[in-house]
Amino acid sequence: TVSTDPEGMVREGHWLREIADNLTVKFPLTVDGIKATKILSDEGIPVNVTLCFSLGQALLAAKAGATFISPFVGRLDDIGLEGMQLIQDIRLIYDNHSFDTEILTASARHVPHLLVAARLGSDVITASPKVFWQLFEHPMTDNGLAAFLADWEKTGQKLE
Repeated sequence: TVSTDPEGMVREGHWLREIADNLTVKFPLTVDGIKATKILSDEGIPVNVTLCFSLGQALLAAKAGATFISPFVGRLDDIGLEGMQLIQDIRLIYDNHSFDTEILTASARHVPHLLVAARLGSDVITASPKVFWQLFEHPMTDNGLAAFLADWEKTGQKLE
């Protein structure tokens, strides 16, 4: 969103929803962003509240009816905090209070972030393509494939 006041955010959210019914509006976790989230969520428009860095912020977003909360785990790790602990704490609070808000783990920087977020019950995870491609990597897979190919080569057969 470009506007920083709730009325402008709501107006832009309505404009964006005219583009497509399956579009989710994204608001920052600010006082005005939470006000706009409440208005749009009450209208049935999905909202992703982004730039979440604390459990209290995640609670505010859920109470406002956010469809998604986006805690930035990599950025928390960058300043010496435990980003994955925030995911665990949000999951606990959301489950304890039966909030419908889904956890969108943002800024996952490496495979352990991705796997721990999944283990903790994150509903959605954003990461660079590099991180996703690394999920395929395992030395035993590489060794096993090399052994299969070597065994095939020994048969002298060719596929045409």
